Amino acid sequence: MKTIKVLGPGCKRCQTTADMLRTEADRLGVDVQIEKITDYAVIAGYGVVSTPGIVIDETLVHAGGLPKPEELAKWLTA
Repeated sequence: MKTIKVLGPGCKRCQTTADMLRTEADRLGVDVQIEKITDYAVIAGYGVVSTPGIVIDETLVHAGGLPKPEELAKWLTA
């Protein structure tokens, strides 16, 4: 199981990012646990200054703007 954290204040882009991750994980058959992190101190601890950020298994893979669908598949299957 992959542990995914979506970092951000809870805005629409953050929700869309979480939804995109869930949809792509389901399509690929990858078991994931998605957690939304809204605490700015925790977000800053990952070095994120532009949200949404995506952390997969404690590795920051994306920050700022919506991710591209092809990137999601690469991250989820790595």
